[in-house]
Amino acid sequence: MTRIAHKTKGADIRAQVRDAYSAVAREPACRHPFPVGRAFAESVGYPAGLLDSLPGAAVEGFAGVSNVSYFADIPAGATVLDVGCGAGLDSIVAAQRTGPSGKVFGLDFSLCMLDRARRAVGDAGLANVEFRQAEAERLPVADTSIDVALVNGIFNLNPDRGAIFGELARVLRPGGSLFCAELILTEPLSADEAACPTNWFA
Repeated sequence: MTRIAHKTKGADIRAQVRDAYSAVAREPACRHPFPVGRAFAESVGYPAGLLDSLPGAAVEGFAGVSNVSYFADIPAGATVLDVGCGAGLDSIVAAQRTGPSGKVFGLDFSLCMLDRARRAVGDAGLANVEFRQAEAERLPVADTSIDVALVNGIFNLNPDRGAIFGELARVLRPGGSLFCAELILTEPLSADEAACPTNWFA
């Protein structure tokens, strides 16, 4: 019974998260249950000048938790995986840093977000980025094929974290790097907070 309940909760969280992030992709200027957009991107460390240089479609739809693509070590020519790429901001930054000899794969489970990300990459004129629809616990990527993996705030949204880490370990090359950021709880949630349907701490 416990296992079935856990799976049901996970499926519910997944559906809620997909719906919420798809709503951001469609109408980023509307009210959402979490911060979105340029002002938020600046607040987590993306320089204003960098954001000025990026397509509006990516900046307006930004909904990560940190400036992971900015602080990550991304060498020229690297193959980069952006898991939970959203509107494509981190994928675009990574593509610029790895250069035309490198490659970026952006993965997301929301088709609406991927549509926005593809539009942003087209506006940026980049040819070294490819987006795919996928779930983080089932990455459509070959073993040991990735030099750098980026994850900007998806672990709280998916109860199957063990599978996600297992997949990241599978796809990274020996000596590859994982850069991730996440919100963490510093104390237990109250009973009311834990029962709230919009609480996604899986």
